[in-house]
Amino acid sequence: MTIEPLILSVETATLAGSVAVSRGTEIMASNSGDSRISHSNTLLAEIDGLLSQNHSQLSDIELFAVAVGPGSFTGLRIGIATVKALAANLDRPCAGVPTLYAIARAGGVSENTVAVLPAGRGEVFAQMFRVSSPAVINPLDEPAHISPQKMLERYGSVDNLIWCGEGAQVHRDLIKSRAQEMGHQFFDGPHNELDDQAKRRWMLASPISNLAEQVANLAYTRMQYNQLDTPITLRAIYVRPSDAELKL
Repeated sequence: MTIEPLILSVETATLAGSVAVSRGTEIMASNSGDSRISHSNTLLAEIDGLLSQNHSQLSDIELFAVAVGPGSFTGLRIGIATVKALAANLDRPCAGVPTLYAIARAGGVSENTVAVLPAGRGEVFAQMFRVSSPAVINPLDEPAHISPQKMLERYGSVDNLIWCGEGAQVHRDLIKSRAQEMGHQFFDGPHNELDDQAKRRWMLASPISNLAEQVANLAYTRMQYNQLDTPITLRAIYVRPSDAELKL
């Protein structure tokens, strides 16, 4: 009998962040952080607490996974640096999972899913995917750093669409208004009366409780296909320049 790998997943792309421990695709324990406290002050303690909860030690971890962006610049750097250090010290592989892929997975199987993450200053990171299964997520365009209005111009004519992620929740009213303007049916969360044959529909996916769990499962898929990183090759996906670079 083959024992599935023990995976530690870290997500610091969002303000609250989250961590998870999984055995293969089974989530063993997970925890979401506090958006009011910097990841630099809590991440190692959260990891230690989660491992204790699962009766595990760092040396038991066989794969380290991390959301590599887009997202908070500071958060990404903290999460990626932490995973790099842990993987290097224990001589373990790591898996960098794009944040928007993890968000899209959380929305479920869909012909068209737009994953949306707040980018600060009222703007968003957005990208459209086809989610054929929990393990098969195909990008339909490139990630963009845009205003919510530009996002709706970009995807406004797309039928049969799921909006997913914190950014979609924040801009729910704007998305609903655009749906009505374009003649799409709008559903807020899973809907029992959803007509599978109806094409002119938009649905707002339920809020994601723990994004690190999605990162964990996508990391396991990458392991299955031998698409892993090393601490040296692990890189962030920023999509836009930092505020400091914009001021140069």
